[in-house]
Amino acid sequence: MIIVLATCCSVLEEDARDQKPADEIITDANALYLTTLGNLYSQFGADSDGEGLMGTYRGIYDLNTFTTDEAIIPTRGGDWYDGGLWQRLFLHTWETGEAPLKNAWNYLYKVIVSANQALETLASNRNLVPDDDYSSWNAEIRAIRAMYYYYLVDLFGRVPLVTSTSTAMADVAQSKRSEVFTFVKSELEAVVPLLYEGRSNIKGKYYGRITKPVVYFLLAKLCLNAEVYTDDDWTDNLRPECGDYLRETISWCDSLYGLYHLETDYSSNFSVFNENSVENILTIPMDKQEYSSQFQYIFRSLHYDHAAACGMSGENGASATLEALEANGFGTPDQDPRFDLNYWGGTALNLDGAPIVMSSGEPLAYRPLSVALDVSGAVDEKFAGARMRKYAIDPNGMKDGKLVGNDIVLFRYADVILMKAEAMIRLGQDGTSLINEVRDRAGAEPYEKASLDNILKERMIEFAWEGLRRQDLVRFGAFTRAWSSRPALEGEANGYTTVFPIPADVLSVNPKLTQNPEY
Repeated sequence: MIIVLATCCSVLEEDARDQKPADEIITDANALYLTTLGNLYSQFGADSDGEGLMGTYRGIYDLNTFTTDEAIIPTRGGDWYDGGLWQRLFLHTWETGEAPLKNAWNYLYKVIVSANQALETLASNRNLVPDDDYSSWNAEIRAIRAMYYYYLVDLFGRVPLVTSTSTAMADVAQSKRSEVFTFVKSELEAVVPLLYEGRSNIKGKYYGRITKPVVYFLLAKLCLNAEVYTDDDWTDNLRPECGDYLRETISWCDSLYGLYHLETDYSSNFSVFNENSVENILTIPMDKQEYSSQFQYIFRSLHYDHAAACGMSGENGASATLEALEANGFGTPDQDPRFDLNYWGGTALNLDGAPIVMSSGEPLAYRPLSVALDVSGAVDEKFAGARMRKYAIDPNGMKDGKLVGNDIVLFRYADVILMKAEAMIRLGQDGTSLINEVRDRAGAEPYEKASLDNILKERMIEFAWEGLRRQDLVRFGAFTRAWSSRPALEGEANGYTTVFPIPADVLSVNPKLTQNPEY
């Protein structure tokens, strides 16, 4: 296996003298699969900070969640200050050397370089597999690489396109954001006919792998965000017209119709054994006996005593914002039914449904409305904020509850429905029946007329804790809008924070790369 160095600019040179040459390791099709696709899929999840597409701290998920109006990690006295990191993320005052930025960049390029190596290894050993397998494996690897570039173009905008391990460090330069978008789209369109047609989230040969429906979803998401991704100057408050891409969004969404459905029970998508969900399109497979990938978000959110009563540990951190509470109608007669499925917002219960009593003899109860960026010294310091409840707690979880049986959901069909509704509304069509399809499943009151405002609100409620909020806010032009919990920043209206800075360490090793505007 290739050990990739810390940044994309230095990944192309290595002298791994303690490893056997590939031609001594790869002797059959199974070994070839493990060395190429198996290696790539093993990196979707992770057990250390900054690694994996989801499940761990200080990486992609945190950048997409704690920079938004959805969730916050309050400073609680001596807990969760961490040098001001979480405050800077929430206030959009992050610095170019922040750990989550470096982690996300390094992780995404590590997998991209592994994909380039896998393509070359597959080509040099194609005699070991039938032509059909060779074509489909090649397509899967290219699709994985394209998906990782999708995350890069979303987070960082202008990034280097590296498609070969022979590219010299001196030749690595940035591409325009629109060029990376075009590359991702053309790659996905090229490989989709060669991929397996079935579902990816069911245990079996294609469990957790990239199949046609996964690429359909990615293409729909890519086209929905086209006016963002084709905008090479995101600080001028102007965006290109992308009506044709919106029509493509609708078409790609329609490609998934009949292959997936909304689950009758919303929570079943996040249950301990959720492999048979008819809604989940791509997940990170989790098995506490077979895989090392971790799911750390419940662990991070729950109060210590709440977690202990459920047989795990907790860090008393991540909470819902006041804006999330308002969107859910918390405490009103119109409170959304999904609030109590996604959040702990009052008395905490153990796995048997009994109230948790603390050592003081008082019941443990969260105070959602007491949340703030810094609650140090407040009466509710340890209890402020509604906590994560979305994923069922695995009673047989291991490693303090971080090794669990719940597959981590990356893409699901509810998103397809709301993507199509949004595209239709942006094209002047009526998406009311679609948004109400999602609301009806939850038992929420239907909207009389769908609008972009209630689509954005619906997405906050439906996809709570799923790492989608930042992208949604950017697309809606709301990421730089000052929400009530944080003050507006001078000059923020030009949108420069919609794209993160190129990490300082990356710039320091490659003078051909330049920083994103305003940083």
